[in-house]
Amino acid sequence: MTPDRTPDRTPAWPRRLALVLGTGFGAGRVPHAPGTAGSVVGLGLGLGLAAAALDAAAVAAITAAICVAGVPICAGAARALGDPDPPAVVWDEIAGMLVALLAVPSGWYWWVAAFVLFRAFDVLKPWPIGWLERRVRGGAGIMLDDLVAGAFACAAVQALARLAGGGS
Repeated sequence: MTPDRTPDRTPAWPRRLALVLGTGFGAGRVPHAPGTAGSVVGLGLGLGLAAAALDAAAVAAITAAICVAGVPICAGAARALGDPDPPAVVWDEIAGMLVALLAVPSGWYWWVAAFVLFRAFDVLKPWPIGWLERRVRGGAGIMLDDLVAGAFACAAVQALARLAGGGS
C-alpha cells in the first residue's frame, strides 16, 4: 500500500532497488536509532570520498547527485513501505550527513563534531527544520529537513572551527 493507502503498482525491481537504497543498504532496518545508523553510513561514505582525494568540486557534485537522487529514492521506498516517512528510510540521513561534511576542516574531531551536530539538528528539529518536516510531503519532504539539518551542522562546524582558529 502507498502512503495514501492505494496499492503500489510499481514493478518489483524498481521497488526493491528503492528499498535497498532508501534503507541505506539495510542500515535503516536496525531496531533502534535507524537514523543514526543511516548517518553512520553517510559518515563512512564521506570518509571514503576523503580517502579518494577528490577535489572539493567533485565531492560537492557527488553530494548534490546523492541529494537529488534521494527524492525519488525516498518516495519509492516510502511508497513500498506504505508509510509517508518511514523510520527505515535513511537515504535522507546519508545525504544530510554528506552535506554536514562539506568543507569539514581536517582533524578527526571536526568529523565527530559534524556527526554529533547533524544528529542533534536532525533529532531536535529547530526552526525551520521541524516546520519543513511538517509541511513538505513526498520524497522532497523526506529529504529536505535532513538536508537543512546537514547545512546547519556544516555551518556550525565552520563557525566552531573559526572560533578555534582552525577554520578551513
